[in-house]
Amino acid sequence: QVQLVESGGGLVQPGGSMILSCAASGFTFNDYLMRWYRQAPEKERELVASIWSGGGFRNYADSVKGRFTISRDNAKNTVYLQMNSLKPEDTAVYYCNARRDGIDYWGKGTLVTVSS
Repeated sequence: QVQLVESGGGLVQPGGSMILSCAASGFTFNDYLMRWYRQAPEKERELVASIWSGGGFRNYADSVKGRFTISRDNAKNTVYLQMNSLKPEDTAVYYCNARRDGIDYWGKGTLVTVSS
């Protein structure tokens, strides 16, 4: 059974930091492109960051470049999103995604609220 379980969300003040984790099981994690998406209220889901299977190539949305860092630990079947200098506009539900050969797996999401 495939599972992607996000954790680490919550309330943080503007300028603060937070790290999200996504624990994967039920598939060969090492073979999959891993991505973080987010969806703010009344907005479409957007791609935030991607990391290729070997971890050597990463890509970021312009809105988070220089502030967010995606990483993965293939030994732990886990992908992370380190978020620094958080802004109110980063408030959203953050989703973990695994993709390979047109197959997509999704987590249920974790809410991040940036507010004073």
